[in-house]
Amino acid sequence: MPEKPTLDGLEQVWVARWEEDGTYRFDRSKTREQIYSIDTPPPTVSGSLHVGHVFSYTHTDTVARFQRMRGREVFYPMGWDDNGLPTERRVQNHFGVRCDPSVPYDPGFTPPAKPDPKRQVPISRANFIELCERLTLEDEKAFEELWRRLGLSVDWSLTYATIDGAARAASQRAFLRNLARGEAYLAEAPTLWDVTFRTAVAQAELEDREWPGAFHRVSFYGEKGPIWIETTRPELIPACVALVAHPDDERYQPLFGTSALSPLFGVEVPVLAHHLAEPDKGSGIAMICTFGDLTDVTWWRELGLPTRPVIGRDGWLLPEPPEGAEREPYEELAGKTVHSARERIVELLRESGDLDGDPRPVQRTVKFYEKGDRPLEIVTTRQWYIRNGGRDAELRERLLARGSELRWHPAHMRVRYDNWVQGLAGDWLISRQRFFGVPFPVWYPLDDAGEPDYSRPLLPPEELLPVDPSSQVPDGYTEDQRGKPGGFVGDPDVMDTWATSSLTPEIAGGWERDPDLFSRVFPMDLRPQAHEIIRTWLFSTVVRAHQEFGTLPWSDVAISGWILDPDRKKMSKSKGNVTTPLGLLEEYGSDAVRYWAASGRPGTDTAFDTGQIKVGRRLAIKILNASRFVLGFPASDGEVTEPLDLSMLAALADVVDEATRAFEDYDYTRALEAAERFFWSFCDDYLELVKARAYESDAAAASAHAALRRALDALLRLFAPFLPFVTEEVWSWWRDGSVHRAAWPAAERGVGDPAVLAVASEVLRRVRKAKSEAKLSMRAEVSRLTVTGPEARLVRLAQDDLCGAGNVEEFVLDDGPAFAVEVALGESS
Repeated sequence: MPEKPTLDGLEQVWVARWEEDGTYRFDRSKTREQIYSIDTPPPTVSGSLHVGHVFSYTHTDTVARFQRMRGREVFYPMGWDDNGLPTERRVQNHFGVRCDPSVPYDPGFTPPAKPDPKRQVPISRANFIELCERLTLEDEKAFEELWRRLGLSVDWSLTYATIDGAARAASQRAFLRNLARGEAYLAEAPTLWDVTFRTAVAQAELEDREWPGAFHRVSFYGEKGPIWIETTRPELIPACVALVAHPDDERYQPLFGTSALSPLFGVEVPVLAHHLAEPDKGSGIAMICTFGDLTDVTWWRELGLPTRPVIGRDGWLLPEPPEGAEREPYEELAGKTVHSARERIVELLRESGDLDGDPRPVQRTVKFYEKGDRPLEIVTTRQWYIRNGGRDAELRERLLARGSELRWHPAHMRVRYDNWVQGLAGDWLISRQRFFGVPFPVWYPLDDAGEPDYSRPLLPPEELLPVDPSSQVPDGYTEDQRGKPGGFVGDPDVMDTWATSSLTPEIAGGWERDPDLFSRVFPMDLRPQAHEIIRTWLFSTVVRAHQEFGTLPWSDVAISGWILDPDRKKMSKSKGNVTTPLGLLEEYGSDAVRYWAASGRPGTDTAFDTGQIKVGRRLAIKILNASRFVLGFPASDGEVTEPLDLSMLAALADVVDEATRAFEDYDYTRALEAAERFFWSFCDDYLELVKARAYESDAAAASAHAALRRALDALLRLFAPFLPFVTEEVWSWWRDGSVHRAAWPAAERGVGDPAVLAVASEVLRRVRKAKSEAKLSMRAEVSRLTVTGPEARLVRLAQDDLCGAGNVEEFVLDDGPAFAVEVALGESS
C-alpha cells in the first residue's frame, strides 16, 4: 500500500496487467447456460471516437463486468464497422482521391503528397479499396487504444471487421440463402437516390428536413379550358404522366376521364381521380410526374401509369426528351442541374403565358439521405431487396411478435420498434452503388447482344465464399469472357452496410465458421445500442435471425440515449459539436469519465457535463484514501459484535440487494447511485463514529476492524463495474487475483438493525451543525448531549461511539414523544 496513493498512471499499469493475465479472456469451454454473450456495437471507423461513444460503451461494460462477477463467462467481442460511405468519404478527404472504376489499376500508386479535397485524383476501384483498408487499419488501432484506456473489459482476441473475410463470407452466405428462400429479389423500380453520392437509399436512412421552395401556378390545356395546377417542381413538367384530383372534389369531377396537354411540351396526359389527392392543397389538382416524390410513386403504381424519366443519376436532366415531348423546349433544359432547369423553365413558362403571377415562397418538408446535403431524387434503377414486412402483412405481424418477445430496457423503447414496423412502406433495399463494401456474390450471363440476363443469375457455392465478382469468374467461364456477348458480367453493386451489420451476432459468433462457438453464444443475451438505430440495426438484425434461424438474435436489448451539447443538441461529427474523449481521460482519469457516463440513465439523453466528471474523480480519490485508512488498522477476520458495526453491515446488505436488483434490470445508474450513497455515508458517518474505538486494542476494536474490512471488500466489488482502475488498485493492496474476477457481493443478513447507524449518524450531523454554527472546531467539547424520543433506545446502542466522535462529556437519553437533539457546548469551547 503506497504512502500517498494516486490515480495518476493507473490506466497504464492495469491495462497492461489485465492483458498479461488474460483477466477478460473468454473461456469457450463453458456451456451455453454458463455464458453471457454480448452483441457489441461495432463503431464506425471514420476518424475518431467522441464522448457519445464513451457514454454508451461504458454502459455496456458495466453490465459485462457485473455478469462476469455473477459467475457468467462473458463473451464480449469488439467489431469495427469499416465498410460503407463514411469510410469512403474519409479516404477521399484524407488522401485527396476519388474512385473511378473506369481507371485501370496502378500497382505502384502513391497518394498525393499534399491532398486537395477539392481536386481529387481519380483512381481505380482496386486502388481505392487498398487505401480504404490502409486507413481503417490505422483508425482501428487508435480506437482499440482508447477503448483499452477507458477500461472496456473486451476480449481483444475476439475482434472482427465488417469488411474482413469472415464478415464478407457471412454476409454473402446469408444473402444467397435469402435468395434461395425467395426472401431476396432483384427488381427494377423507382428508387430514392442521392445524386451527390450516386447511390440508392433505403427507407431507414431517410431524414425529413425543411427546405425552401416556391409554388408556381401553371396552366395545362384541358378539353374544357385551362387547368391550373400549383407545383414546387416545374422542372418536372416534361416528366408529367397524369393530372390527379380527389374523387369527391366537385370542381374536377367533370374532368375525370378527359385529358390535357402539358405546357411547353404538348404531351397529352389523362385527368384521373385518387383518394391521396388533397383538395385543400394548392388548386386541389396535381400533376403526377415520374418521379417527384413518394406520392408520385404510389399514384404511378396504383393507377398503372407509364414513366417519362427526365432526371439522371447525377442529378442533371437527361440529354434526350421523354417520349412524346417537344424537343425544342426540352433542349433548353437538357444537361442542366435541377436548380438551373427550374430557373430556365420558369422563364419559358412566363414567356409562353402559362405561368400565373410570381412564384409564392414556401418552406416544405423534403426527404434527404441522412448523410447527404441535397434533396433526394427518385429514379428508376435495378436494386436488390430483402423482404421485411413492408409489403407482406403476415410477415409484418410475425416481426411485431418478435418485438414483443424481446425484453426491452427501458420497456417503453419497444414503441419505437412497433411504430417502425407498422409504418414500413416497402421492402428493404440492400444494394448500394458504392465501392468499399461487401460485393453481391452474383454474375449475370450475357446474351448474343451483350445484354445481361437478370432472370438467370450465376451464383457461387457457399464453400467458395467470400467471392468478388469483379475479379473472379463464375463456374464454367473464363476471364476473357467478361463483358463480351455470350460471356458474363459481375454485379457491380455492394451491400448496404446494414446488410452486413445486421449479421453481427452471426459474424462475431462464428456462424458456419466455428459451429462449436456459435452453439455456445447464439442466440446472444444482450444487444446494447442507441435509440435512433432501432429502426435500422436492431430491426434488421431481428429480420435476418428470424429468416435464417426462426428465432430472436438475443433475449434482451439495452437502449442508451444520446449525448447532448450545452445547447441540448445531439453531438455528432456532421454538426461539428463533438467533444473527443482522449483529453478528458488524460485530465480527469478514466474512472471519472466512466462515472459520468454511468450516471446517464438508460434510454435517456444526457448533457455533457465536466462537473459530473469532476465528481467522479473526487469519488475515486476518496476510495483511495478511505481504503488506505481502513487497511491501516490490523487485519481481522473475527466476528463482528458491536451494534454499530452490525448496523452498518445490515445497511450494506440492503445496498447490495438494491444494486443487484438494479443491474438485473439493466439499470446501472441506480446500482451506482445505491453504492455511492452508502459509500459517502460510510465515510462521513460510520468512519467518524467508529474511528476512536478502532484505534483501541480490545474486542470492540477487533469488531470494528472486521466490519471495516468486510465493508471495504463489498464496496470495492460494488464499484468495480463503474470504476475498474481504482478498485483494482486497492484490491491489489490486500487481495490476490483481480477484483473483476471476484464474486459479486452477497447480502450478509445478520442480527444488525440498519436504523442504529441511521439514527446515530443523524445525531452526529446535528452535533456537527451546532459546532459549525458556533464556529468551533469539530473536536470542540460537548458538555452535554441530550437525545429525546423513541429513537433513544437505538442511540443507546451506539452511545460510546457517539461520545467518542462528538467529544461528548455527558450523554443523556430521554424517552420523550418526539425525536430531538440538544447540544450544549462546553465552557472551555
